[in-house]
Amino acid sequence: MTSQWRERFAAEARAERPDLAVLCLLLAAEADPDLDERVMDWAQIELDRLAGMLPYGLRGAREWASAVTELLGGRLGFHGTPADYDRLSSSLLHEVLRRRRGLPILLSVVWLEVARRAGAPVYGLGLPGHFVVGFGDPEEGVVIDPFAGGASLGAGPAELASGPRTPARTLDIVLRILNNIRAWASARPEHSGVALWALELSLLLPSHPAALRYDRARLLVERGAFREGAAELDSYAEVVSVIDADAAARIRAEAAAARALLN
Repeated sequence: MTSQWRERFAAEARAERPDLAVLCLLLAAEADPDLDERVMDWAQIELDRLAGMLPYGLRGAREWASAVTELLGGRLGFHGTPADYDRLSSSLLHEVLRRRRGLPILLSVVWLEVARRAGAPVYGLGLPGHFVVGFGDPEEGVVIDPFAGGASLGAGPAELASGPRTPARTLDIVLRILNNIRAWASARPEHSGVALWALELSLLLPSHPAALRYDRARLLVERGAFREGAAELDSYAEVVSVIDADAAARIRAEAAAARALLN
């Protein structure tokens, strides 16, 4: 991704109402060098086209859920399979639109963006280890699973029954997508560069876990950027020292060990 596109990602993330589709496409540009303005326009037009295929006059959560599921999961065959967890493309919105396959959260993004464009009362729900979509009142509405082609969760997992249904915020969805990409890359050391850009984009979000700075510093050291990684570790140690002097000392020791590798 060029610095200009990263600037666009950072600016969109800080907008009053960040656009989920735009952010997903901008992060996908890190993984796909062929993703340019033309592809981004195609993806947005495709989402608009799908929204235009929904019937008019829908009312109520159940009608909306049924219509969107019939279109996306039924007629068009959007769904996921276990093999999709092995593909980086399953986390890239333009590829999910093209293949009609993806991870639960990216399929949910398609459901959300298509339904939102059509005027549906729709929201995302982040569950432990899974992501789903709800329609209507978050406390009482219909919840469906896009990974399963839009199957209704009915009473749903325990998390739905026991806890409040808090709609996921746009930036939380983006951070979760980036975390998924990092998890994919961490199982494949040859793709540590993917983990690095996922971390760097996460750090551009206005609200992110401070520990991501530590993760990036350690990854730099692992990739052989010992001087830069050590400097990042020292910088993070300064932040940590305010609340945990012992942890800061351990991080400074890591920085010293990284510099020793330069000799």
